[in-house]
Amino acid sequence: MKVPVHLTFHHRLTPWLAGGLLMLSFGAQAAPVVPPDAQDWARLTPAQQAQRKAELKQQLQQATPQERKAFRQQLRQQIETLSPAERQALIDSTRQRWLRLSPEEKQRLADERREQVKAMTPEERRELLRQRREMLDKLSPAERKALREKLKAD
Repeated sequence: MKVPVHLTFHHRLTPWLAGGLLMLSFGAQAAPVVPPDAQDWARLTPAQQAQRKAELKQQLQQATPQERKAFRQQLRQQIETLSPAERQALIDSTRQRWLRLSPEEKQRLADERREQVKAMTPEERRELLRQRREMLDKLSPAERKALREKLKAD
């Protein structure tokens, strides 16, 4: 059974992933950066998430491109291994948090993400584009159409 695009994992988790992936585009570190557990992250308060995000961002700024890629892959694998119920709970809490943000906060996050993408190496941008295409390939034609319509409305 196909789920409407507004209920899909990719669509509803985008704000959380955007926040997590915001930090992935920077500089070199000896120890690998370990992504936070998705369920633990969802239980953090917004202030705790902001603090942890700043710590991760600093670590990722010092990480090599290979370490950042490994971080992204581990984060993606963690999310993909969640049960449907766990994934839905994470999606719901993330969506509620996103909806509570003010328009200014949403714009600030979008601007931050834009800057981080600009700071990515060409290889990192290509990898991000490949991952996005891979996610879109998993959607049904109806889901892709609904997503296109939603993006046009935004």
